[in-house]
Amino acid sequence: MLDISLAPKALFYIAGFPVSNTFFWMVILSILLMIVFIWVARSMKSVPGPLQNILETLIEGSFNFANSITGSEKKTRKMFPFIFTLFIFIVVSNLVVYFPGQSALTIENAGGTIPLFRAIMSDYSLIFVMTISGVIVTQIIAISVHGPFGYIGKFINIKEFKNFIKLLFKGKFKPSLLAQGFLDLFLGIMDLVGEVSKIISLSFRLFGNIFAGEVIALVVLNLFPFILPLPFKFLGLLTAVVQAFVFSVLTLIYMTLASEMEGDEIAEKVTI
Repeated sequence: MLDISLAPKALFYIAGFPVSNTFFWMVILSILLMIVFIWVARSMKSVPGPLQNILETLIEGSFNFANSITGSEKKTRKMFPFIFTLFIFIVVSNLVVYFPGQSALTIENAGGTIPLFRAIMSDYSLIFVMTISGVIVTQIIAISVHGPFGYIGKFINIKEFKNFIKLLFKGKFKPSLLAQGFLDLFLGIMDLVGEVSKIISLSFRLFGNIFAGEVIALVVLNLFPFILPLPFKFLGLLTAVVQAFVFSVLTLIYMTLASEMEGDEIAEKVTI
């Protein structure tokens, strides 16, 4: 009998806080990744070993690719650590699922027999937190570049309303400014909706692909235990890497767009 559920299963509780199998696996994996990178960083050699060589090649290639998106090495140096951490964590979380023997590790509790490990990215709450973190960093970048009032003005643009009122006091009536004011206000609301939609699109894309792949593989494995599941496993491996790449690259693009100044803002700074 297949046991498919969207919510992860709680393994045990700490002071009333449920520790799920995805959270448990995430903590272990995070500690292992930190140990590996700290160990490699402290044992750097002029003639790199295999692990150091792989990591250096991966980091350098990723940095150059990120730099091609931002178009500025200064921006890349600030954004890259966050983006690369996201990518490494997601891709490793997706790939370790394919290590054999995980499903055999279970524990018994009040909820019955529960698998000790589960795909980390099949837990939407974790993906949601990562997405929120990326969106918050994006907004911080936008505020630092445009300033608090410039950032708010992106969503609540009343510049044309002010111009309309000024001309009205001078005895000039220009309905085109009023129409433009309503259009700018509407576009600002659409920008606000777009910021919220980033959370939904980023998180559901990653969660949907990973969870769907896990379910399909489980169903096929139960129906046809031999040979047939192999193509689905290879497809799952490809999805694991591609989705990590897409999530991190889209986050980088959002951050890059937030760091760019519009033409009128540049003109204002030049004038000042």
